[in-house]
Amino acid sequence: MASRNCSNFFSGLTCFLFLLLGLLSFPAEAAIKKYQFDVQVKNVSRLCHAKPIVTVNGRFPGPTIYVREGDRVLVNVTNHAQYNMSIHWHGLKQYRNGWADGPAYITQCPIKTGNSYTYDFNVTGQRGTLWWHAHIFWLRATVYGAIVIMPKPGSPFPFPQPNREEVILLGEWWHTDVEEVEKQGQKMGLPPNMSDAHTINGKPGPLFPCSEKHTFAMEVESGKTYLLRIINAALNDELFFAIAGHNFTVVEVDAVYTKPFTTEAILIAPGQTTNVLVQANQKPGRYFMAARPFNDAPIPVDNKTATGILQYKGIPNSLLPTLAQLPASNDSEFALNYNKKLRSLNSPKFPADVPQKVDRKLFYTIGFGKDSCPTCVNGTRLLATLNNISFVMPQTALLQAHYFNLKGVFKADFPDKPPKPFNYTGAPLTASLGTSRATRLSKIAFNSTIELVLQDTNLLTVESHPFHLHGYNFFVVGTGIGNFDPVKYPANYNLVDPIERNTAAVPTGGWTAIRFRADNPGVWFMHCHLELHTGWGLKTAFAVEDGPGPDQSVLPPPTDLPPC
Repeated sequence: MASRNCSNFFSGLTCFLFLLLGLLSFPAEAAIKKYQFDVQVKNVSRLCHAKPIVTVNGRFPGPTIYVREGDRVLVNVTNHAQYNMSIHWHGLKQYRNGWADGPAYITQCPIKTGNSYTYDFNVTGQRGTLWWHAHIFWLRATVYGAIVIMPKPGSPFPFPQPNREEVILLGEWWHTDVEEVEKQGQKMGLPPNMSDAHTINGKPGPLFPCSEKHTFAMEVESGKTYLLRIINAALNDELFFAIAGHNFTVVEVDAVYTKPFTTEAILIAPGQTTNVLVQANQKPGRYFMAARPFNDAPIPVDNKTATGILQYKGIPNSLLPTLAQLPASNDSEFALNYNKKLRSLNSPKFPADVPQKVDRKLFYTIGFGKDSCPTCVNGTRLLATLNNISFVMPQTALLQAHYFNLKGVFKADFPDKPPKPFNYTGAPLTASLGTSRATRLSKIAFNSTIELVLQDTNLLTVESHPFHLHGYNFFVVGTGIGNFDPVKYPANYNLVDPIERNTAAVPTGGWTAIRFRADNPGVWFMHCHLELHTGWGLKTAFAVEDGPGPDQSVLPPPTDLPPC
C-alpha cells in the first residue's frame, strides 16, 4: 500500500520513484517547489459532533510538503478565514530570511482575511522530517502538516533503506471552537478547558465514540521495514507513542540523524519530530499504535489515549487488535533515560559541530506569576515568565522594527540572568513574585557562541517545558533535576555527540543547557511550545546582529510582506 501522505500528491509509482531518487548518484539542479495554501473553514466531524474548523485546502491535518535538500520553496498562503493567519515552517533555519519564518508579530504581521503572502525560502543543509503550523492564537490546533525533506541525490540515509514510509501526526481535538476555549481562559484568568481527545493523523481511534470512520490504519507486509516520520503537533501535551509488539529504532530527531537505538516507546514533546524504523516481524495480525500524555507535574491534563492500527496484509478487520503497552503517564525515569539515549550521529559526513568555547553565558529561569485582573475569577490572571519577565507581544513585527530601526517597539535589554538567585526548585513560592510584563529582547553579537541554561522553578509550580528556538538548531549539552550548579555541572557536559535539535524539553523541577553559534542574523523567537504557556508570556526573542560580510546581513523584506 502506498504511503497515504505521499499518495495525496503522487501516484504510488511516482511516490516510489521519488523516494528511490535518494539512492541514485547523479547531479541535479535545485528545484523550485510551489504550493498553494488556501486557509478556509470547513465542517469536520469527530466524537459524534461536527464543528467548523480552520484548515489548509479543506484538509485536516493539512497537506504534506515534499522537497529535497537544496530546493527553493514558494508557498502562497491565501487567507479565506475570519481570523488573521501566519504560518511557521518549524525547524527550517531560514538563513538571513526571517521574513519567511512566520510567527505573527515577531517576523511578520499576520495575513488578514482576503489577503495573501508568499513564503519564499531555501532548504539548505537540512534533510529529514520537520513540520509547518499556524503561529497565531491557538489556530495550530487544526492548521498543521508535515514537511518531508529528502536528501540530495547520491546521499542515501545513514541507516537501512526502508521499504516504505509514513507520516504520523499526533494532535489534540476539542469539542468546541478552540479560539473560544482560549478566550474563555483569558477572560477567567485560569487555564482553559483541556482537549477532549488526542489524535493520530487527525483521528482519535476506536477508544472514542463514533470513530469507525475516524481511525488511522497502516497496512504492512511481513518482513518489510517501515520508516515512521512522527510529529507532535499537540498544543499542550508531551506524548508517549508505541506500537503493540513492535520495537522502534530511533534514527533521527528534528531533522538531525541520531546514533540508532532501540526502544519500546518514544517520548515526543510538542514541536518535536522523531523518525523511527519499524520491522513488520511479528505474527501477522492487527496491532494498536497508541499515544498518551506524559505528565509528572501536579497539574491536570487530557489523559485519554489516541489509537491507530498497524495491520498486516491479508488480515481481516474483524480480528481484535493487540493492545499497546505505554509507560505510566508520570514515568519520569523513562523520560530522563530516553532523552539520555539521544545522541547525534556525529559521523564524518554528518558531524556534530558543538561549540567548545562559549562567548556568552545566559541563565533563564522559567516560572509562573500573577497579574491583577479585577474581572477574572480570583481577581488575578496567570502569567508565565523567563527571568521573571512575562513577554508582551508588540503590534509591529519585531523583525521589521529591528531591520528599519524603529523606536519604541521593543527594548534590547533582556537580562542574562534572573534579578536575584534563589532556591529555584525548593518549596513553592507563591507570594511577592515581583513579575513584570514587557517586550524585552536579548541582543546577540553575530557569530558569537552562546550557552543558555533554562532552569525550571517552583514559582507557583514546577512543570516540564519544551523550548523551541526559531532560526537555529542547538546542541543539548546537559540536563538534570534540581538546581543547576554552574561550578560542578559543566564538567559533565557532553561536548562530543550531544543531540542537535530545535526543540528541547526542560524537565520538571530541573534544567537543560544548550549551546549554539549565532550565525543567522535577524530576530528569532524562543518560546515554550506548550501553547498555554506561550499565551501567558513564556517567550522572548534574540536579536542577532548583522555580520561584517556581504552575505551576513538580513535580506531586504519581500514586497508582499503583510502590513502591520
